[in-house]
Amino acid sequence: MKKAIPTIILASLFLAAAAGCGSSSNKDTKKPDDASSPQVSQQASAKTESDGEKKKLKLWFYFEGKDRFDKMASLTAGYSKVDPQVEVVPEFIPFAEFKKRLSVGLAAQELPDIVVIDNPDTAAYAAMGLFADITDKLKDWPDKDQFYEGPLNSATLNGKLYGIPLGSNNLALFYNKKMLDAAGLKPPTTWDELREAAKKLSNSDVKGLGFSGLANEEGTFQFLPWLLSAGASFDHVDSPEGIKAYTFLENLVKDNSISKEVVNWTQADVMKQFAAGKVAMMVNGPWQIPELKTNAPDLQYGVTLLPKDGKYTSVLGGENLGVVNGKNVDDAVKFIKYVASPDVIKPFAQSFGYFPSRKDVATDAYWTNDPILKVFNEEMQYAQPRGPSPKWPDISNAISGALQKVLTLNTTPEQAVKEAQAKIEDALK
Repeated sequence: MKKAIPTIILASLFLAAAAGCGSSSNKDTKKPDDASSPQVSQQASAKTESDGEKKKLKLWFYFEGKDRFDKMASLTAGYSKVDPQVEVVPEFIPFAEFKKRLSVGLAAQELPDIVVIDNPDTAAYAAMGLFADITDKLKDWPDKDQFYEGPLNSATLNGKLYGIPLGSNNLALFYNKKMLDAAGLKPPTTWDELREAAKKLSNSDVKGLGFSGLANEEGTFQFLPWLLSAGASFDHVDSPEGIKAYTFLENLVKDNSISKEVVNWTQADVMKQFAAGKVAMMVNGPWQIPELKTNAPDLQYGVTLLPKDGKYTSVLGGENLGVVNGKNVDDAVKFIKYVASPDVIKPFAQSFGYFPSRKDVATDAYWTNDPILKVFNEEMQYAQPRGPSPKWPDISNAISGALQKVLTLNTTPEQAVKEAQAKIEDALK
């Protein structure tokens, strides 16, 4: 039976912009090379003489670039070896179109069987009826107990499970070792130290700090650690603590320590600026490590915990594998359990720049011994989820919209949070 979709919910999701979660790559909405086209995605799957007899499941994802497409295709091809009767077909949807495609598909009942989705969006789409309740189907699955509480909770709504984590990440502070050494600086640990360092590192060619300040989920993702460290919460941004967080970033603009272009930068853009030596420090995630190796193999950099105000904080990023409510739920559940198995998810997480959502996999020496990855490992204990709330898209838009106004110096922090709070309260009614 087709379900009627509330117009307000659909409209809010149409307006939701590019994800801030760690896996987004860039703002180019063109399909990467030719690998992202439906025709190529069909060809990417292994072909056998029995293809005509296989049950085909569609998997939608938004990871940009041929390399990431190939990694997703490798996951699906590997499953065909476990279950030769099922072929999971990967299909790339540009992130700028992703939520719209889901919402339109939900209204028209033209959907894939499995969706890779930014973890805070899981609750919103579960509330709309997109995802199937798979709680009972996983109740006897022992692997479920291996997931970290935060990532697993991001796939739930009202105590019901609608998917499982694909991988997690968080944010930390990257710094250019040569630039800090030349300025006689140590990696900052507090907001005051960060502001001072950013000033000293800024000149006509280099800005001391870079981050994404987009008016969308990506901007919200990057701003939440500041908000939470000051002691505010996502649903009460008009507190003195919330004003303090926005004011801190406003001061960085006034100090000329960040580029005016941060309001247009994706996290991938920030990484490119850092790799090119145009930014001395950046807020970013572990998914950028493979990109830095490619774009700046000789760059000497370090990573440290995000500088704190009242407390250390980070934000939980990553994606979930959501099972779409349709005729292939059982087969989709089998696939996501396969992906989550340690032998499969470990190499995938390593190649993708993910932090494992499974505790038993995260204890591997790959993540605990590496000087860079161990920082993100430690940061996981401070990483807090976005929401969760079925109204998260509207809340996120209010938070990032206020950030954009503050960073462009068009509105005072006090006025920006007042307007944002009104929107948040309206969304939560």
